[in-house]
Amino acid sequence: MTRQPHDQFAKQYLAELLAPLGQVETSRDVVSEVRQVDVWFVPAPSPSTEPQNLGLLGQMASTACLFEPFRNAPTPVEVRNCLLKLYSLHGELLRKARRKQNSLSEDDLPRLWILSPSCSAKLLDGFGRKLDESGNWVEGIYFLPEFQKAALVAINQLPVTEDTLWLRVLGKRGTQQQAIDELLALPKENPFRRNILEILANWRINVNESENLSEEDRELLMNLSPAYLRWQEETLQKGRQEGRQEGRQEGQRQMVENFLSVRFGSLDEELSKAIAPMLQLPPEELTRLLFNLSREELLVWFGDVSWRENALREGRPEKVENFLSVRFGSLDEELSRAIAPMLQLPPEELTHLLRNFSREELLERFGGQSN
Repeated sequence: MTRQPHDQFAKQYLAELLAPLGQVETSRDVVSEVRQVDVWFVPAPSPSTEPQNLGLLGQMASTACLFEPFRNAPTPVEVRNCLLKLYSLHGELLRKARRKQNSLSEDDLPRLWILSPSCSAKLLDGFGRKLDESGNWVEGIYFLPEFQKAALVAINQLPVTEDTLWLRVLGKRGTQQQAIDELLALPKENPFRRNILEILANWRINVNESENLSEEDRELLMNLSPAYLRWQEETLQKGRQEGRQEGRQEGQRQMVENFLSVRFGSLDEELSKAIAPMLQLPPEELTRLLFNLSREELLVWFGDVSWRENALREGRPEKVENFLSVRFGSLDEELSRAIAPMLQLPPEELTHLLRNFSREELLERFGGQSN
């Protein structure tokens, strides 16, 4: 279940970190049956940050290279597919150079870095791995024979240092959990910390919204939860600060717009129109709704009337229960009994009351009514 969300996360994560160092392209097509490279990187002549700031990742990105991150250890077939993409790209670059009557040396051709949470001895031996003898690379980096221009990175074998932090975030289980703890401990002024927390939080949201979560998915959610909660806390704090600086309503709207854009990948016109009625809620209730309701649920209760007419034809009791439970933090027996008489109302009137009435006002109007 985590494969697709992980692919999306890993590409966004590496692109965010590498962008200050040069040109980053994700999902790059290469000719020969149109294969896609996960991350293609070319260093800039004058990067906006020092490569040393990214430690081992910055060292890898000192020359043009490909990154192929895996959530689970790759099979021999998957490693060969990565090599095929590398050599297809080599061929493309060499043909382009010939057309321009230029030449490319062996050193000019990009290297492939296969990032794996672990690597078995059988896999490493099968590809003729060798450890670096120059002393320039840490433990856990296994180079294939020289002219293959590729290396396998066993993330769980990397030393636990500040230099390896950004790669260990891509690991699994305890390796990833420890790296996230270290990430949270970084000073807020760190140039990468804020955006990486946002990317990790978005990954957790995507996984959490998947159906039929596996044991691995649930473990991943636990690993990502501290980053998600810290991002939530800092996002709300930033929104409050913006509210004080720009005026409460405008600052809060900006915070909600930013949050929805990150959570759902974009802010379309329908969702944007739904923000104004959301802002009528107390901040604590609004926060719970933003973090827990799906895009469709937000549009049902705060969007155009057409959403309610269609969505409330079926499953209306469950939708009302979920909305009240999220809005007020729980659904006690007293409030639960009030739902049946609420359901007798037309959709627009029901929506108005659910959005604008406090718990006490709802109970005063519907709590004493029988089913």
